[in-house]
Amino acid sequence: MEKTQTMDKSDNAKVRIPPPLCFGVFLIGGILLQSSWMEGEWGPLYASITGGVLFIASLIVVIIEALRHERSGSNVEPWKPTTLILSSGAYAYSRNPIYVGMIVAYLGVAFAASSLVAVALLPLAILIIRYYVIAREEAYLIRKFGDEYLDYMKKVRRWI
Repeated sequence: MEKTQTMDKSDNAKVRIPPPLCFGVFLIGGILLQSSWMEGEWGPLYASITGGVLFIASLIVVIIEALRHERSGSNVEPWKPTTLILSSGAYAYSRNPIYVGMIVAYLGVAFAASSLVAVALLPLAILIIRYYVIAREEAYLIRKFGDEYLDYMKKVRRWI
């Protein structure tokens, strides 16, 4: 007899804004409004190097943690069901290491582009992520995992 698995469409955090898209819109907007790149220049060498190092380091963290989700059998996408609470690796230090990685990657690109406007827009992106993504995720995880997630919240900070 073949087993079919049905997906419960209500088993997710109801996140409507893909976090990479949110960060990307603010970053691109900031760069388009003001950056050395839009002036046809690379900007200062120190800004390019610092930005590149921040971007690469954060991209590595994001990839490692996304692969951790995949290996564990859980979904990294916040609009899909969460099957377990990850608490090892970067998740031992932050409940949202992928979002922290996205923030650092954003800063890296903004620095490399010498875009003060992009840096100034970052807090708006973070507020949207905090209140329209993370708040929904946390409420969902509390409903789904109860005390297990509440205990994890007590031990590990939201950001770092």
